[in-house]
Amino acid sequence: MDLGLTGKVAIVTGGTQGIGRATVERLCAEGARVVVCARGQAGLDETVAALRARGGAAHAVAADVGRAEDAERVVVEAVRAFGGVDILVNNAGTSATGAFETVTDAAWAADFELKLFGAVRLIRGVLPLMKSRGGGSIVNVTNIGAKQPGARTMPTTVTRAAGQAMTKALSKEFAPDNIRVNTVCIGLVRAGQHERRAARDGVDVESLYANMGKSIPLGRVGRAEEAANVVAFLVSDAASFVTGSSVNIDGGASAVF
Repeated sequence: MDLGLTGKVAIVTGGTQGIGRATVERLCAEGARVVVCARGQAGLDETVAALRARGGAAHAVAADVGRAEDAERVVVEAVRAFGGVDILVNNAGTSATGAFETVTDAAWAADFELKLFGAVRLIRGVLPLMKSRGGGSIVNVTNIGAKQPGARTMPTTVTRAAGQAMTKALSKEFAPDNIRVNTVCIGLVRAGQHERRAARDGVDVESLYANMGKSIPLGRVGRAEEAANVVAFLVSDAASFVTGSSVNIDGGASAVF
């Protein structure tokens, strides 16, 4: 299926590992020009070099989107590199969780700055560009805990729930401008954080994943590429009538839609 992404300009935050890396690879493979954003320069250099070696068009921007000036600079760099923006994937974020009584004001503020305000600032920055190009597509990466939070899951589940509410509201506000806004809710997916945990605990990583998969109806942990496939669909012409949607990528783990 031709997703109609050839020549489109995309910004992907947190784009050097996990779901972000898989997403930039898929978008580049589909012919999009991708601005890869992350905090670490070394990871950016390696990612962009790999993309270009496969014939992809990619531009690196080292930025912490939790900082207002960095978020603004990402958009400026996208325009400088490729002339505009058609797609924004807000993927940057970490899983910060703990017992409620142990989460400090500073931890709450940092989580909101990165996961919510980072997305707010980037969306605000790209909206005029998308409007000038006749439309665009935004995907906010959240997680299934935003819909079904458990104990000891804050601040992440709260900031992700805020991202979901923002997604729905923006989908209605900017539909007249042909700007679609959706979210994907991630369940258990293979990621560096799990591999680091396995190494720290002296556990075979495949054994760890096998054990994690026991709680998932499909019987396994997901892959970053599987999430990237859904994101690529949502930002593409193939999903031109899809907005305000929240798609679970969780192997059936969530009890809610």
